[in-house]
Amino acid sequence: MSQSKTTLGILFMLAFCVLAPIMDAFAKATPAEIPVTQILAARFAVQVIVLLPLALTMGLSLRMPLRDAGLHLARAAALVLATALFFTALRAMPIADAISIFFVEPFILTLMGALFLREPVGWRRLTACAVGFGGALLVIRPSFGDLGLVAMLPLGTALMFSIYMLMTRSMSQRMEPIVLQGHTALAACVLVFPPLIVMDGSGAALWDPVWPTGFARWSLLGVGIVATVSHLFLTFALRFAPAGTIAPLQYLEIVGATVIGYLAFDDFPTPLTFVGIAIIVGAGLYVFERERRLEQQQDTPPPLP
Repeated sequence: MSQSKTTLGILFMLAFCVLAPIMDAFAKATPAEIPVTQILAARFAVQVIVLLPLALTMGLSLRMPLRDAGLHLARAAALVLATALFFTALRAMPIADAISIFFVEPFILTLMGALFLREPVGWRRLTACAVGFGGALLVIRPSFGDLGLVAMLPLGTALMFSIYMLMTRSMSQRMEPIVLQGHTALAACVLVFPPLIVMDGSGAALWDPVWPTGFARWSLLGVGIVATVSHLFLTFALRFAPAGTIAPLQYLEIVGATVIGYLAFDDFPTPLTFVGIAIIVGAGLYVFERERRLEQQQDTPPPLP
């Protein structure tokens, strides 16, 4: 892979790290009377409207084997639940705190890969996972005292997103990324829209949709557009640069979240939260480095006899 393509991939990843917290800010700023499920509907509907026509314009086939339909629904269900938990947490928590807790996801993914995919995991990475979870507890503890179980929701997001990523690992090998994301968004709409239609007027806090007015229209549109564009950037980042090169850059999302949270909501992490963030980032970077070294060892041919 050429150096110019790798540089382009890094730039796409940096753009993702800037845009992703903006999507979270739109979700957090959406008026409380709009249920979280309606925010999800807007987020995935815009993604379908943008990605599927884009795939056709690029000459990509949208055909999907019937055997993959259930996998798309399961993958979408994991992503919908992960996003719902995170958006719910954002209504009560600072963006930087929620994202910091979510970044235990690489550790959960490492452990799940060992349990379900029989991927080898040594004691060093297990120790790094334990240290990373300890850093997350430092972020959770003050929030838990103020918010209760709401502070645990980003952990649920990390768990469900890990399941989503495990499924993505296998499905991405046989599908174009844009088509895969488009089908996932379509499956998410199939899961989210029917309950919203059926529960309209029921008074159920989670499922009764509200006709958006004023700023709510723009915030819902903003969630959908920024989510779609940011994940396209992430897709192209992974296409142009090795995953091991760009994955550590994702921690810059915490920086973007801190800046946006302060400018938009006057939220700023406490000193203890900063310590927890530093521990999570340090442990995460160690896990990425270990993965990179193992990949290099596997790619190195054995010495000639």
